Amino acid sequence: MSAVEQEDNSNQNRRITWEGCSVLLDINDGDRLVFSRLTAGSIVKIGNKNYPLRPLIGCPFGSLFQVENGANGPSLARITSTAEDNNAEDKKECDIKEESRDNRALIDNNTAQTLTGEDIEGMRRQGASGNAIVEALIANSATFENKTSFSQEKYRLKKQKKYAPKVLLRRPFARSICDTYFKKYPARIGFLRVDTLSLLLSFANVSAHSDVLVVDMIGGLITGAVAERLGGTGYVCNTYRGDSPYSIEIVRIFNFNDEINKRIVRLSLDELCNNGDMKEDEVMLQSANDSNVDNPSSNVLESLSLEGGSMEASKVYKAAKPGEKAPQDAIRSWKENGFSSLIIAAPDVDAWSIVKEVLPFLSFSAPFVIYHQYLQPLATCMHNLQVEKMAIGLQITEPWLREYQVLPSRTHPHMQMSACGGYILSGTKICNEKSTTTTQ
Repeated sequence: MSAVEQEDNSNQNRRITWEGCSVLLDINDGDRLVFSRLTAGSIVKIGNKNYPLRPLIGCPFGSLFQVENGANGPSLARITSTAEDNNAEDKKECDIKEESRDNRALIDNNTAQTLTGEDIEGMRRQGASGNAIVEALIANSATFENKTSFSQEKYRLKKQKKYAPKVLLRRPFARSICDTYFKKYPARIGFLRVDTLSLLLSFANVSAHSDVLVVDMIGGLITGAVAERLGGTGYVCNTYRGDSPYSIEIVRIFNFNDEINKRIVRLSLDELCNNGDMKEDEVMLQSANDSNVDNPSSNVLESLSLEGGSMEASKVYKAAKPGEKAPQDAIRSWKENGFSSLIIAAPDVDAWSIVKEVLPFLSFSAPFVIYHQYLQPLATCMHNLQVEKMAIGLQITEPWLREYQVLPSRTHPHMQMSACGGYILSGTKICNEKSTTTTQ
């Protein structure tokens, strides 16, 4: 293994960011979520200013940063919390006192704050930090001391988000990516909620060394989630109609290493349906590709170094990309034995039309799951599967999720949350005379 390959693999195995990795920036505790790729010139816009992301390279995931306006311009500075700060914060949250104060006498007439906007700009020009501005606003508020502790904390948090925003460096994985897309671009992932995604993986029995066939028309979220659970074992095969594969751009956000990327392959339905042997030109092309892989001089650059009178050739490492063509030995195995499970997420295609095409490629007694935003396409598909006697154990599940706010003396369900997370049709493929005849 070359030095470049070892360095690349070690970077991706660590829980520390590296240059070129994808990260999820959580700004102000979920108020804004941004996917970004860490490079020397990448930036993030917070408010009306651009902040470079270079200080985030080499920091562990979970680090917290705060904006600063220094002499060199706006920047992100890492916050290191101590054990004393954490204990004081916990004690502050748990110390609930019965107060006689309330907010009934407070009048919101915009006269309680004596600090003007010109004063705040003057503090910024002098290099005052965001926390110093927040403390100045609190000190110059005529009504802050008369508010309840909950109102004071709410006021402090509101000013902190405006004048001293914080950025949490999060690691992208299936849950965080699904949550972010569901909040920002739900249509791109077919309105797939995170609890629905977990049910899809569970009903499909996705586990190590599984060969999972997926029809992923929601940007590659299903493909990435399956590959993450496989962990570099088995295969996840993304099949498609026609000549153009479906986009799996979301897979690149997962920061998969080469072992996992090699297990993410694609194969068209036409190639799966082709039961004949490969043509002679296809065999020659495949053998030529195999020989190029084995022959370093044909597909890699060689650098010669003289060391003690001997020449040494080193290969240039080339990272694997997800979504390459499935290898021929795997294709032959799938045609003989079938896939171990099937997941379909195709909101723009009729469910029954795609199921009757891909279900024969499953092995007998293998589970399959179909996701759709609406109920009727799955109900029609379920009826047709029963009539054709292609599966047993058919059931339609409607996932339901309730989010709670958990705070001292303020634990209650969220008032605004998604009402529907779509529907899931699950079942087990069986062997009958019709399906056997079709496969043969």
